[in-house]
Amino acid sequence: MKAFTPGKIHNVGIFGHGHSGKTTLVEALLYTAKGSTRLGRVEDGTTVSDYDPDEQKRHMSVNLSIVPLEWKDNKITLIDVPGFADYASEVAAAMRVIDGAVIVMDAAAGVEVGTELVWQAALKAGVPCLLFVNKMDRENADFDRCVAQAQERLDAAVIPMQIPVGAQRNFQGLVSLRKERAWMHSPKHDGSFTEADVPAEMAATFETQRDALVDKIAVTHDELIEKYLEGGASALTSDDLRLGLRDGIASHTIVPVFVGSAALLSGMAQLLDGILDSFPSPARKTEPATDLLTGKQLDLKAEPGEPLAALVFKTLADPYVGKLSYVRVFSGELHSNSSVYNPRLRRDERIGQLYGVRGKEQTPVHGVGPGDICAITRLADTVSSDTLCLHDRPVELRGVEYPRPAFTGTVKPRSKNDLDKMGTALHRIMEEDPALQMSRDAITGEILLAGLGESHLKSIAERLKRKFDVNIDVELPRIPYRETIRNRAEALYRHKKQTGGAGQFAEVALRVEPLDPDPERQDPLEFKWEIVGGVIGRGFMPAVEKGVREAMHEGLL
Repeated sequence: MKAFTPGKIHNVGIFGHGHSGKTTLVEALLYTAKGSTRLGRVEDGTTVSDYDPDEQKRHMSVNLSIVPLEWKDNKITLIDVPGFADYASEVAAAMRVIDGAVIVMDAAAGVEVGTELVWQAALKAGVPCLLFVNKMDRENADFDRCVAQAQERLDAAVIPMQIPVGAQRNFQGLVSLRKERAWMHSPKHDGSFTEADVPAEMAATFETQRDALVDKIAVTHDELIEKYLEGGASALTSDDLRLGLRDGIASHTIVPVFVGSAALLSGMAQLLDGILDSFPSPARKTEPATDLLTGKQLDLKAEPGEPLAALVFKTLADPYVGKLSYVRVFSGELHSNSSVYNPRLRRDERIGQLYGVRGKEQTPVHGVGPGDICAITRLADTVSSDTLCLHDRPVELRGVEYPRPAFTGTVKPRSKNDLDKMGTALHRIMEEDPALQMSRDAITGEILLAGLGESHLKSIAERLKRKFDVNIDVELPRIPYRETIRNRAEALYRHKKQTGGAGQFAEVALRVEPLDPDPERQDPLEFKWEIVGGVIGRGFMPAVEKGVREAMHEGLL
């Protein structure tokens, strides 16, 4: 793929609830843009973005995947993001580096839990959004219900940009409210379509929906309001509507809704056009950073002459290649066979070959300009959320805010060989997924692995087996029950042992009783040595106290 200037680059995340059709949509967009010659299927494990064996086995995404394509002399880099909550760390990583988010909705299911979670993440990250109502050919598909739910549960700024022609088995195409044209997809479902006038039976619905859209666009600018009030909707030119729409999306006062069916390749070309019209390119934005020499805040522009500032947002662990780091360049240029500075490590990192990424494919590139995304192999100690910059002009970007773990399990290796390799393998996997946390329970001695859900940890176990040949079981942790002394008690133990000589004999008397409550007490044990007359030397006292403390720590259960 050729090099593009920042004004021609668009980094777009594809989000949504699980099984809403995100990966199928990415495949359909790639096919429509002539980026692939065949249309892969999730069920067959043949899609470009779901290349991982875990994804092909589960028929769902578990890692974010990068799929660039060219459309009308622009580069659109699609990031296919998992939809289930157990993989929310992938959502956080993608949100940090994209210019816009396409949130996919199932036309039959409407707004689901995953839809709302992704919407909240986009709002927190300040990422402009558009909604795509997918699967309009599905049984029980209802576009109006989806829009109403989105306006009620997401934001009142949601407004249709397109409306469908028919639904379910009768779904035939779509109508653009802004361009006032209809596109009817081919019965062959090969991505081709016929442009036509708005169907006569839809005229009333079209006028109502278009008026609502123009009203929303007009209020984005004072000049547009004046034009609209003086001459009505006809006074606003197509350029006026396009610029007002773009500004409204950037300010989150407009959330446009597009419609189609990825499985039928319907609405794909129109969605690609909508991405170009809706989302700002890196050239139209600045990125805040901290100048580490002065401590001041900078606003970096996506220009080659600016200081280098790149963010590692994803790390993949490979037992043969090593680490593969996905990097977004925000300013300056990154070159192969160069040296960069890592502010967290406070030292330089050597960069070998840079790669352009398309699913699992890696294409060597000489350099990467501002706004673009690439991959770097074998960075020694750099991990996700690290900044890469120049040694003589150090800057630091805001990192990725990963979600906190919500589920903890016990990791148990199945053999001694697995135990020997488990520690190293887990640390490699934790580099790949920063949402994981590993610890050891001081009481039970168990190794604890915390993640975002049970299925998250199970997928980690499968990944350890496949990548590092480490077999582990993930189980629920043991609960360390606590005991306490309620009443006074005494015990006498008589020790007799004949060893052939003089033998051994001793009597041990022990009395325990609860202490009075004292919030300032630091040591829970008050040990008293009440041996009189020197029957037992005080040299035995430390050993006896140590035995008491060990028994107190372990308890009886």
